Amino acid sequence: MAWIEQSGDNTWRVRYRRDDGTIGAIPGFTTSTAAQDYADDMESEQRRGTWIDPAAGQSTLGEFVTTNDWLDSLDIDSRTADNYRSMLRNHIIPRWGDTALAEISNLKAQAWKKKLRAKPLSQVSVDGILKLLSLVLADAADEKLIAANPIRARRRGRRRHSERRREKIWAQSDPVLRLADQIAAYYGPGGAVMVVTAGWTGARWGELTGLQRPNLHLFDDDTGYIVVDPEIGALHESAAGKLWLGPPKTDESARTITLAPFNVRLLRAHLATHTHPHVFVTPDNALHRRSNFSRRAMRPCADGNLHRKNPDMRLQPVAPGLTFHGLRHSHKTWMIEDAIPEIAQALRLGHVMGDKVRETYSHVAAAVEARLLQCLQDRWDKTVLNSTEEFDTTWRQAA
Repeated sequence: MAWIEQSGDNTWRVRYRRDDGTIGAIPGFTTSTAAQDYADDMESEQRRGTWIDPAAGQSTLGEFVTTNDWLDSLDIDSRTADNYRSMLRNHIIPRWGDTALAEISNLKAQAWKKKLRAKPLSQVSVDGILKLLSLVLADAADEKLIAANPIRARRRGRRRHSERRREKIWAQSDPVLRLADQIAAYYGPGGAVMVVTAGWTGARWGELTGLQRPNLHLFDDDTGYIVVDPEIGALHESAAGKLWLGPPKTDESARTITLAPFNVRLLRAHLATHTHPHVFVTPDNALHRRSNFSRRAMRPCADGNLHRKNPDMRLQPVAPGLTFHGLRHSHKTWMIEDAIPEIAQALRLGHVMGDKVRETYSHVAAAVEARLLQCLQDRWDKTVLNSTEEFDTTWRQAA
């Protein structure tokens, strides 16, 4: 229900009753006709359920997030919740916490996005922060605090090329082995074994760092396999630094990965070097953290340190820009080069094939699996034969 009343000599206001029984007011009309037209439109929108109380949009974003326990209302895992909490605390609340929901516009949000990129933050981080802000505003719209989520995708300006998909950096087996040699000398042999296992299996970071001894099966005839458990097959790390075991990336990622003979021998020798329940641990016998391994092993040993004066150990650039995930892309490329059937590639990497019919009716015969492992063994043998021994290579002699 809405009605009008005179509030001054030449001004009118619209009064209305809220759902909770309180009375609100919208002032500023210069004629009774204008006020009545607004009141009529309001009642029409109220009957359709589309009217938004102007006072509701004056709630700040910070109030909406905190007083409504917004984060607790989301059905997300603990790692995602920690990431959201970090983005809210470090970026969104400092900028928008005291801003009324109704005053947040798409243009303001896009300008802020540009400033975040200039800090600089990575494109992935910036996109994630803006996506979270959009999620908050979408929920505010669902609660009828604002008419609609104002944030829309950016479709203008000269940065559209940044949306193009970047080609993933991968490496042939020669630089991967040289990378492992440098990691063994600079960081520790366990890191080298993990890098080689990643390159020759295509397993993800979390799948290897979360691998426990009972899920690694090594036999006396130099056959073996890794089991990626559907419940605890990956090590997860939150933005706050919490580590825990949980499911791998997708349902298809729960799989068995067979090992080439050299990899079985390498892993058998590696397990004898420590007693930790996990297969791959740091030189201090702790669980791996992605950023630490990248900073202490991957980046200096892949990119080299020729720019540094008098380092403790001189490292050559052997695979500039290669990341740990790039080893997975390398494995995929090797299988393509060796003409391994697509279904065998998908099963080994835990991928879903686009063609459901082929996925359902294609089977990886024992002969195909044997040829795959022989190709991987041959690739290792040729790589070792052609390798130089600038550093101590005793870490790989068991293979």
